[in-house]
Amino acid sequence: MFDDAFWMRLALHKAWEYQGLTYPNPAVGAVVIKNGRLLSLQAHQKAGTSHAEVLALIEAYCSLSSSSIFFDPLDASFSHDFLLSLDNGFFNECTMYVTLEPCSHHGKTPSCATLLAKLSLKRVVIATSDPIKGHDGGMRLLSNVTFGVLQSEAEILIEPFKIWQKKAFVLFKLAQTSNGRIGGGYLSATDSLYHVHQLRGVCDRLLIGGNTVRADRPTLDCRFAGELAPDVTIYSRQKTFDLTIPLFGVPNRDVIITDELDFLEIPSFVLVEGGEGMLRVLAQRLDWLLLYQTPKLSTNPLSYNIDMNLQFLHHQYGKRDILIWSKNLGH
Repeated sequence: MFDDAFWMRLALHKAWEYQGLTYPNPAVGAVVIKNGRLLSLQAHQKAGTSHAEVLALIEAYCSLSSSSIFFDPLDASFSHDFLLSLDNGFFNECTMYVTLEPCSHHGKTPSCATLLAKLSLKRVVIATSDPIKGHDGGMRLLSNVTFGVLQSEAEILIEPFKIWQKKAFVLFKLAQTSNGRIGGGYLSATDSLYHVHQLRGVCDRLLIGGNTVRADRPTLDCRFAGELAPDVTIYSRQKTFDLTIPLFGVPNRDVIITDELDFLEIPSFVLVEGGEGMLRVLAQRLDWLLLYQTPKLSTNPLSYNIDMNLQFLHHQYGKRDILIWSKNLGH
């Protein structure tokens, strides 16, 4: 028989698939089971859309009723109304596992805690509490709550959310071969590139070094994901650039050239792409690193020659690459 930690770990792994993509919301995963059988495994996907709990309940409904739905489950208001329209007691024998305390407030989406209270699930198992005052208190609306299952792992999951309440959450993205080389054109698989473009699409600002701009002449858009291109800050002491470099020609984009990093004190999500120089500049300021490790060896001489201690947080497999999330521990 699987225990609470097993089901919560499934929810945590699912939430990591959307880490950063839910900005400014936290990454959250949810599982629904009945009599030891998995009914659904879902995660919050994008701010303004249905939360993990709602998506998990919709999928659980489809599993229990052996039927499909006629609406977009990402439509939070409609999904809440649909779940409340089900026969009283539909989920009475179900248990939900959720990585973060269900929200108690009604914002862009209705309150998940209020919904769960009305649906009267058998149990609600919660990993950790909501750190935002005014959003917390969801547990007080529920009965049969089990709290603190894999709490430390859940706290790591929402660390970016807590950081960007106070200052910029600075995420340095890098791609390298299995022998640590970073040059020679695209290294990442197509699905990894798509993931990078998704992150670009939600970040407040993309930060890149001036040398990288001059050498690579990038576009830095989100064409793979179909999102609007991010605003760009170029960190450079030399302010003169060839304005025919594609990134300068993207419509409706704000491009700032600066040698100051004070903007990193403003609550936001800043994605960084660059080489060793940019990594050195940010060594004391960046929070996490996201490495796309490709199964390839290369003779290209470029690499990140820097001393930096990291803590591995999570890894996930793409179609070819491994994505490794790490925390910067400094020198």
